Amino acid sequence: MTGDLLLALLGPTASGKTEASLSLAEELGAEIVCVDSMLVYRGMDVGTAKPTIEQRARVPHHLLDLADPTERFSVARFQALAREAVSDIRDRGHRALLVGGGGLYYRAVVDGLRFPGTLPSARSSLEKEAARVGPEALHRQLAEVDPVAARRIHPRNVRRTIRALEVRAITGAVFSAGYQDWDRYPSDAVRAAGIELPREVLHARIERRVREIMPGLLRETSRLLARGAGPFITSSQAIGYAEAASLLEGRMTEAEASASTVRRTKALARRQMAWLRRDPRIRWFIAGDGGAGEVVEHVVVWLGAGSRLAAAAATRQEG
Repeated sequence: MTGDLLLALLGPTASGKTEASLSLAEELGAEIVCVDSMLVYRGMDVGTAKPTIEQRARVPHHLLDLADPTERFSVARFQALAREAVSDIRDRGHRALLVGGGGLYYRAVVDGLRFPGTLPSARSSLEKEAARVGPEALHRQLAEVDPVAARRIHPRNVRRTIRALEVRAITGAVFSAGYQDWDRYPSDAVRAAGIELPREVLHARIERRVREIMPGLLRETSRLLARGAGPFITSSQAIGYAEAASLLEGRMTEAEASASTVRRTKALARRQMAWLRRDPRIRWFIAGDGGAGEVVEHVVVWLGAGSRLAAAAATRQEG
């Protein structure tokens, strides 16, 4: 992105970014741009910890509820919508605060990564192949033709595996050729703060969240299944929804569904941190069981807000 420096609050799932981002946005005179691959889907609120109506009323949020789960939604489409949102925010004299845990969507906005087009026939063929042989087998096919991309894509991330093979089919070039831009981190693009929690603390927060959301997640999943969103919410990326669907259909017990959701959420948090740690522009703030809210004042100072909270926090730090 060009123009004024973007601001960002980043960190793994369950680190408390959502609540902390509200205080940050208010102090920074900013509007929140959600950079998350799952928050774009309408009706998927509980399992994605989507900002509530009350939170959205407190601070304007952008890039939520853009598509139905039955629609295909690409990072390229997200990137275009994000550019529009940031431009509109700046036109109103505000700053854009990016908030999320997904490194791909964050960098798509900040660094303008390039994404090749799509070919529906090739994608459809690959999706059928994935359903027939499974995600790991498809990933092995990718490793044979593009080992660099295969190392960057988790073996069970069938969506990105398909995308890499689709690009190969469309362009004849390897998907990893586009990674050359991914290793550049221009310092004039963003000022970013990252939230880090000790592993045991983050895991405890994840376990607590799963326990708390499971009743609501079951109700939400039931509604999504009734709307025909089954093929999407049972995919490997829809953490929690796939387990809730299995529980509703009698293929898992409640204990099994909760344990699987916890396990996969912890794995997601590890992948998110691995993505984010590659970015040298992120300054990390260590929080405890209270999550990101514990370090809001320090983050405000780092992001350069000329606010009362920033001045007060800076004074306390000097003291």
